[in-house]
Amino acid sequence: MPVDPELLEILVCPESHQPVKAAGADLLARLNARIAANELRTRGGEARGEPLEEALLREDGRILYPVEDSIPVMLIEESIDLEDNGE
Repeated sequence: MPVDPELLEILVCPESHQPVKAAGADLLARLNARIAANELRTRGGEARGEPLEEALLREDGRILYPVEDSIPVMLIEESIDLEDNGE
């Protein structure tokens, strides 16, 4: 189940306060391939083990926040820096 649209309207990155939007299917597919190869790291340095079914992309396109069971995980250490991960 996707993030509630009303919630999505008020969510912002906790670090930069930029708005976030749902990540596209192409980006999720690329990231999930990297997860399967154990190549994707969170900003906290941990390998991302579970595939991303949904995620929120910061307005500047650099940071991704995972969504778990329709709940956005808006913790900086759980986010994924797409530039540091080769995206």
